[in-house]
Amino acid sequence: MRDHVLIYEPDTVADVNAYREGLGCALPHLPVVATSDLAEALVAVNHATVLVAKAQDISVELIAAAPRLGWIQALTTGTDRLRALGVPPSVLVTSGRGIHGPQMGELALLLMMSLYRDFPRMLANQREARWQRWSQRLLLDKTAVIVGVGTISEAIAARCRPFGLKLIGITQRTEVAGFDELAPRARLREMAARADVLVVVVPYSPDTHHLVDAAVLAAMRPDAYLINIARGSVVDEVALTQALQQGRIAGAGLDVFAQEPLGATSPLWNLPNVIVTPHIGGMSDVYAQQILPLLLHNLRAWMADDHASMHNRVAFDMRKP
Repeated sequence: MRDHVLIYEPDTVADVNAYREGLGCALPHLPVVATSDLAEALVAVNHATVLVAKAQDISVELIAAAPRLGWIQALTTGTDRLRALGVPPSVLVTSGRGIHGPQMGELALLLMMSLYRDFPRMLANQREARWQRWSQRLLLDKTAVIVGVGTISEAIAARCRPFGLKLIGITQRTEVAGFDELAPRARLREMAARADVLVVVVPYSPDTHHLVDAAVLAAMRPDAYLINIARGSVVDEVALTQALQQGRIAGAGLDVFAQEPLGATSPLWNLPNVIVTPHIGGMSDVYAQQILPLLLHNLRAWMADDHASMHNRVAFDMRKP
């Protein structure tokens, strides 16, 4: 059976063109449809053996229309959403893990600096033509506790190091370059009490659901900040909202939420000590260029029937509804 590839990218036409050109140059004889249009994707997927898309853009409708599908290459790190779509067990799933370090690292640092220096107040003052000065808090000598240690957290650590931050990683690993200290997840509350900034990066799974709960939040100091760029449900959002409203922690930078888009009535929008970003942590203006080497490697391995060599294979039990 000859392979046919569908690349569905509804967000960025430039990326659609980059995928089409990249695969066309590297694998000129491979039939590829790259589109941002759902109607076109639903037609093309009927012939596709390979589907390339962000996990959040893959729907039940798309899966149901793909009788020949053998492999899904997610353009995202997270693939947990695919478990509910009824993906057949015979379909191999691979993720985009490993490419998001630069953009995630920069967002984490942006949120840290913005919270510490109260940058939202600066912008509000500019809109009101108000000249107001205050002492600027520094990240120098502060402690960042990063929950979850992997490629992304290592990228965050590399960007924090020049700012003079001490770095503690929550992980079962015993040695990671760039961190001053490592601690297992069982000591999360203890480490949270030491954090000036608690950065949540750990992937979502049943084991990490509400990992940062009311008890962890209660362990944090009133002058500490929380940054969540992982998944919304890793943090108990109700408990976090209450802690923020009551001033039990200083503030939060949140890129992910339990329900997305974040509802218009959520109090998080209007809390003065919260910065909300719309799940943009993994995005970049060179996303296609970042992931093309991984995509091409996996495509070549797939076409050679060398599935064992494919990067970022997702375990079968992670794909069960």
